[in-house]
Amino acid sequence: MPPSTVLVIPAYQEAERVGTVVREVRALGIGIDIVVIDDGSPDETAKAARAAGAMVVSHPYNLGYGSALHTGYCFAWRSNYERVLQMDADGQHDATMLARLIAGLDQGADVVLGSRYLDDKAPPSSLARRVGTRLFAAIASGWIGTRITDPTSGFQGLSRDALESVVNDGFPEDYPDTDVLVEHHRRGLKLVEVPVRMHARTGGLSMHRGARIAYYAYKMFLTLLLLPVRRPTPLRNRDTVARWT
Repeated sequence: MPPSTVLVIPAYQEAERVGTVVREVRALGIGIDIVVIDDGSPDETAKAARAAGAMVVSHPYNLGYGSALHTGYCFAWRSNYERVLQMDADGQHDATMLARLIAGLDQGADVVLGSRYLDDKAPPSSLARRVGTRLFAAIASGWIGTRITDPTSGFQGLSRDALESVVNDGFPEDYPDTDVLVEHHRRGLKLVEVPVRMHARTGGLSMHRGARIAYYAYKMFLTLLLLPVRRPTPLRNRDTVARWT
């Protein structure tokens, strides 16, 4: 019997796109559950996701991309799923590429990172975004000891061991990217990249845009500098976080 798997889709104001994403995944017939984390959307994101056949967990108000992912992880942990897949709700991630994430997990990886830079031509992005991606890819590669080309990719697969490492109070509420990959490595987990196809954005807003790119760079550098001395809170353990989320 294949391992129980849930696909986590964080979503904010994606009523026009999330239903299509869910239906495309269901049409694959790969036997996975789907949960959409509605991050306090003022539109009908939750309604569209349910109508397409997904489970929905809703935040009462907008908490940020990282918080939505964390809620999905805690849902998966509490529900005893053996592994987690994650993709965005805006249609950029090609649902047919989920099979490559699953194959990576089947081959023993704990974290499978879908990279837009290993196969087909990546969708267009701003110069600042491309420079930032290359910079943090170099940092991640040097720290982890293996080549990482797409550290900001939200198209990932996690084993149960990797899921255990993210169900805690220290998970970033805004930009869970390079720092989370480095933390996986520090915990002794096996990371691999696989080539995936991604599409150009057709709507919605990127969280890596405008002045946010500068803030992202500042936040990521600061977080990476503090990683060696960072300690988990002694006040709440993993199971408490998962139960309260």
